[in-house]
Amino acid sequence: MYLKNLHLRQFRNYQDQKVEFTAAKTILVGNNAQGKSNLLEAVELLATLRSHRMGRDRDFIQEGQDIAQINAILERENGTSDLALTLRRNGRRSVAINGESVRRQMDFLGVLNAVQFSSLDLDLVRGGPDVRRNWLDTLLIQLEPVYAHLLQQYNQVLRQRNAFLRKSLDSADGINRNQDAIHRVSTRDSTLAIWDAQLVTTGTKVIRRRDRAIQRLASIAAAWHSSISGSTEVLQINYVPSVSLAETPPEEIQAAFLAKIHQRSAAEFYRGTTLVGPHRDEVELMINQTPARQYGSQGQQRTLVLALKLAELELIEQVVQEPPLLLLDDVLAELDPFRQNQLLDAIQDRFQTLITTTHLSSFDAQWLNSSQILYVKSGEIVS
Repeated sequence: MYLKNLHLRQFRNYQDQKVEFTAAKTILVGNNAQGKSNLLEAVELLATLRSHRMGRDRDFIQEGQDIAQINAILERENGTSDLALTLRRNGRRSVAINGESVRRQMDFLGVLNAVQFSSLDLDLVRGGPDVRRNWLDTLLIQLEPVYAHLLQQYNQVLRQRNAFLRKSLDSADGINRNQDAIHRVSTRDSTLAIWDAQLVTTGTKVIRRRDRAIQRLASIAAAWHSSISGSTEVLQINYVPSVSLAETPPEEIQAAFLAKIHQRSAAEFYRGTTLVGPHRDEVELMINQTPARQYGSQGQQRTLVLALKLAELELIEQVVQEPPLLLLDDVLAELDPFRQNQLLDAIQDRFQTLITTTHLSSFDAQWLNSSQILYVKSGEIVS
């Protein structure tokens, strides 16, 4: 797939900027806070309808404006698509393909595929489980766009169940809260039983898809990691759900899920929140059977993240049968020369790549000669 152009209006610090992409590799050069990352973020939004910065729609829109728009022309083997995303300060975003409004946003997903790799991705190793869950969910949305709908369903049930638990907590006597929790567990409120059933049904679908994706990704990432580390380290990636997946059939997973909820009922009533489900799961990253988060050196952590991103690219390419775009946001500065070369050699012209940097010294003459170089300053781009 090839992104031909991008048109940003009132998006972040871009007032009205159109960019034509004329090479497989585009290097965006500029000082910090000029808008390089904003351009990559716009492409990421078209691919996943999410931003790794976790911003709200109003954060994307220029001050004093009501809407922001992102338009792009994308060429794929099956034809050309005109993509449009409109973000509103006081309203729902909307999407269109070839001028036709798309009612369900998941039908917009999967048209453009992209892998984002930024300096923030080192948090995949160093950060909490929520960072790794969000990374996995973003990958799954591209592998299987219906997953976005399943995740939305689960989160909606989770919010409603948590609201019910908080309401129960607020109404409980503070002194006798523990006894109140035990009493509620024994009576098992019928309203909560409805939320339990919906949480189990939607949560099981999320868990099974996450587990399947990690199983496919793990072997690819391990191969990349072995190559980058010179076969001195072994990477293992494990999905660790709050409910055991030993019971393969969905109905058995659901039964185990429900049993675990009942087991934690008293604690849930006491704390006023849901303690079991995919929102509390972990993606375990191990180097030589040691948790990378606790014991990995900075070099090991960088190698691990690089292997994960290269594995994402390869897995998406396998699933969609076309190489996705690669968005490299100031990551070369985070990698030593050896890892820089590993990454640049892996890319070559296999993936259309947009790279941001503050200087061109990381690239050799061959790379510079085969790349489109654009300069970014204060939300304006010139060649």
